[in-house]
Amino acid sequence: MATPAQITAATREDLLNAMRGEAFAYASYMLFAETARRNGKSEVADLFEATARTELLEHFAEQAALTGLVGGDADNLRHAIEGESHEIDVLYPSYAEHARAAGDAAAADRLDEIRRDELDHLEAFREALESIA
Repeated sequence: MATPAQITAATREDLLNAMRGEAFAYASYMLFAETARRNGKSEVADLFEATARTELLEHFAEQAALTGLVGGDADNLRHAIEGESHEIDVLYPSYAEHARAAGDAAAADRLDEIRRDELDHLEAFREALESIA
C-alpha cells in the first residue's frame, strides 16, 4: 500500500472526498438501521449495520491510512481541536446565519445548539491534550 508521502495532492483530495462519502454512508446506514429495528425489521437493520461497518472499518479506514489521517495521540487531539474550532468559529455560525436569513428558524436554532455541543467537545479535547503533554 502507498504511504501518505507517496500520494499526490490531487489524489489526497479525491481520497478525502471519498472518505466524506464513506463517513456519510456510515452515519446514514446506522440511522437507517435504528429506524428499521424500531419498525421490527431486524434483518434490514442487521444489513444496514453490517454495511455501515464495512464503510467505516474497511473503506474509510483504508483511505484514512493512505492519507495519513491518523497519527499519534497528541497529533490526533490537535487535529480534533482544529476541526472543532473550525465548526465553532466558522461552519455553524455561518450555517445558522444562512438558515435564519432563509426563514428556517428551527434549523438555525438546532445549528446553534450543535455549536454549543462542539464547544464542550473542544474543551474536552484540549483537556485531554494537556493531560498527555
